[in-house]
Amino acid sequence: MQGILTGFAIIGVVVAAGYVAGRLRLGGPDAGTTLNRIGFFVASPALLFTVVADADLGELLGAPLLVQAVAGASAAAVFVVVNLLWFRLRVPEATIGALGAGYVNAGNIGLPVAVYVLDDATAVVPVIGLQLLVVSPLVLLLLDSSTSENRVSLGFVLSQPVRNPIILGALAGGAVSLTGAGVPDVVLAPLEILGGAAIPMILLAFGMSLHGSRPLRGEDDRAPVVVAAVLKAVVMPAVAFVVARHGFGLDDAAVVSAVTLAALPTAQNIYNYAARFRRGEVLARDTILVTTLASPVVLLVAAALLT
Repeated sequence: MQGILTGFAIIGVVVAAGYVAGRLRLGGPDAGTTLNRIGFFVASPALLFTVVADADLGELLGAPLLVQAVAGASAAAVFVVVNLLWFRLRVPEATIGALGAGYVNAGNIGLPVAVYVLDDATAVVPVIGLQLLVVSPLVLLLLDSSTSENRVSLGFVLSQPVRNPIILGALAGGAVSLTGAGVPDVVLAPLEILGGAAIPMILLAFGMSLHGSRPLRGEDDRAPVVVAAVLKAVVMPAVAFVVARHGFGLDDAAVVSAVTLAALPTAQNIYNYAARFRRGEVLARDTILVTTLASPVVLLVAAALLT
């Protein structure tokens, strides 16, 4: 439980600092947008490269990863169905909502939780790999194509790796991991410094966005936010439990790990993507905020029930 509180204290302090900075108008009215752009084009690609380059991609094929994939895809799919029947959001906003329902914060919250709760820092590596190498590129492709004024062509799709810096960083890191090629310190050290700035910039920008905002006050966004948050905080962990226990027959420790990872809140990356494409920003921000507040309770309840 101490790990859960530590993880949320870390993110809470940085988000609060961003809120104060926004309230004091440090950096001007466009500071949050600037941080997002730097995070998207510079720091995040460096972070993805260093994280993925050190990961064992063979772990992505294990049962724990499949549990997270099924749980996340199920929660996202339910949001898509509800959207088709009720909200009728356009593709970019529906994509952000689905991400909010099934994309976990496996990095800045998942890592300390894995260390202090699961006693295994590598537990989040497969989830990070799945989200960075598979989910994020596909989502960015969908957001890019659905917000483009031009008709999507085969050339557009094939050019995504060289047009999107996040995809390029993840693919380069994957190539290093697969080949086992060493990265010289003169190259790796600057990337680690830049990558280390990604999460603080994203969290600061998120905190700045909270200033002057009223979560769940907008009638158009309230219902999608509530549905995405419930799917993320409740449905996804429940699906993970059923799949881990009854689908794959995992042992108690693996079930606890699966539920814990699935109960993590929506990742701040979602707001970064929404802000980058200027679509679904309120939906992303409020879903992150609600699930971040709800996740400690869910994690504590899950720990009490499963341990």
